[in-house]
Amino acid sequence: MTPDHSAPTPKPALTADDFAGIMRERDAAHRAYNDALTALDRAIQHLRDLPAPPPAFDEHQISPLNNRWELLSLRRADHRGWLHRVRNHVWAMLAPLFERQQEFNASLVDHINRNAAVYREAAHGLGELLTVCREELARLVAFESTLVQYAQQVTPYVDANDRYAAALSTTLAESIQALSDDARKRWESMAARDRRYQAQVDEVRGTLGVAHHAILTLKRELEQRPAAGAPASADADRAAPPAASLDSYKYVGFEDQFRGSRDDIRDRLKMYVPEFEGRQDVLDIGCGRGEFLDLLREQGISGRGVDLNDEMAAICRSRGLDASAGDALGYLLSLPDASLGGLFASQVVEHLEPGYLMRLLETAFHKLRPGSKIILETVNVACWSAFFSSYIRDITHVRPLHPDTLRYLVAASGFQRVDVRYSAPVPDAAKLRAAPVPAGSGDVAALAAAFNHNVAQLNDLLFTALDYAVVGERS
Repeated sequence: MTPDHSAPTPKPALTADDFAGIMRERDAAHRAYNDALTALDRAIQHLRDLPAPPPAFDEHQISPLNNRWELLSLRRADHRGWLHRVRNHVWAMLAPLFERQQEFNASLVDHINRNAAVYREAAHGLGELLTVCREELARLVAFESTLVQYAQQVTPYVDANDRYAAALSTTLAESIQALSDDARKRWESMAARDRRYQAQVDEVRGTLGVAHHAILTLKRELEQRPAAGAPASADADRAAPPAASLDSYKYVGFEDQFRGSRDDIRDRLKMYVPEFEGRQDVLDIGCGRGEFLDLLREQGISGRGVDLNDEMAAICRSRGLDASAGDALGYLLSLPDASLGGLFASQVVEHLEPGYLMRLLETAFHKLRPGSKIILETVNVACWSAFFSSYIRDITHVRPLHPDTLRYLVAASGFQRVDVRYSAPVPDAAKLRAAPVPAGSGDVAALAAAFNHNVAQLNDLLFTALDYAVVGERS
C-alpha cells in the first residue's frame, strides 16, 4: 500500500473575536492585580507608641518595717522593788495582746518582703517584653513595606519575561517553520523517489517472475525428454519419494504420543488458516490425522489431503475428509497446472531428500494459481532444544532444514514475498535464568553481568521458537 505523504492540516489562525476575548481576560487580570496591590499597600501597619514600663517598687519603708516589727523586745528586765512587781502585774495583763500583734507584724512583713521580690521581677520582665514588642513591630512594618515593594516589581518582571518568551517563540516558530518547509520538501522528494523505485522494483519483479516461470517450464520439459526405458540417473535416485519404512499403524501411534493430541495440533495450525481465506482447492501435503483439513472445512474452504501413510489417509476419510494415500510429488504431477488455490505442509519437508524437496517445490509452483500461497512448517533446528528433542526423536526425519535454507529454496523455486514466521516459543520458565546483579561496579557485579550476557546468548541458541514456517506467494 502506498504511504500517505500528504502534509498535516494546519491549525486555524486566531480570529479577531478570539484575540478580543484574550485582551479582555488580560485587562481583567491587570485590574484585579492592581486592586490587590492597593489593598496590600493600605494594610501596612504603623508603629504605635507602647506604654512605658511600670515604676520601680517603692522600697524606702522596707528596712524600717523589718527593724520595728518586734514588740516583745521592749520588755525590760527589772528585778528591784515594787516597780518590778507593778510591771510584772501590768505585763501579765497586756502580754497576750502584744504577742498577737507581733505575730501579725511578722506575717505582714514576711508577705511584703516576698511580694517585693515578685514585683521587682515582674516590673523588669514587663520592661523587657515592651522592648521586644517594640523591636518586632518595627521589623514587621519593615517587612510589610518590603513585601509591597516586591509585589510592585512582579508586573515589570512578568512583562519582561513575556516579551522575552514572545521573542523566543517567534524565533523558534520561524526556525521550526523553516525546518518544516525543508523537511516537507525533502519528504516529498523522497516520496517521489520511493514511488519511482517501487515502480521499478515491481517491474523488475514481474520480469523476473516471467523469466523464472519460463525457466522452470523449460526445465520441466527437458526433464521429460529422455526416452522411455532409459536408465535412471543418480539425480533421479536422490529425488525419490521417502520410503514408508515404518508400519503405518506404528507411526500413527508415534504421532499420537509425541506430536500431541488432535486438539493441540488444531490450536497450533489455526494461525495459518487466514492465509487461505477466499481460496479453494487447497492441498494439504502430509495431512496426517486431518487437523488442518478440519480447520479449512470449518471456514468454508475446500481442501484435500495426501499422505504417504495409508493409515493416516484412512483416518481422514473416516471423518468425511478428502484424503488420498500416496507420494506427494506424484500426486502433484498428476494435477493440471494452476489447479490449486494453496498448498500447505506441516512437519513434512524434514522427511524429504534434498533433490525430492526441490522437485516438489518446482512442481508446486506450476500447480498453484497466481496469487496463491505456499506454507511449509517444520522443526526449527536453529533452536537447539527443538533439534535435540523434536527433530532427532523422529527416526523418519531425513534432513534438518535451517530457516535460511528453506527460505532460499522456496524463493529459488519462483515464489515471491517469501518470509519466515516462528511459532511455539519456549516458555520463559524453561530458559536459563540470569543472576541478580549487585549494586555498584565491583568485581562481583562485573562477573554477574558477564554471566548474564552468556546466559542470554545460550538462551538465543537453546530456547527460542520450536517451529517455523516459510510462507511464499505464487506470482
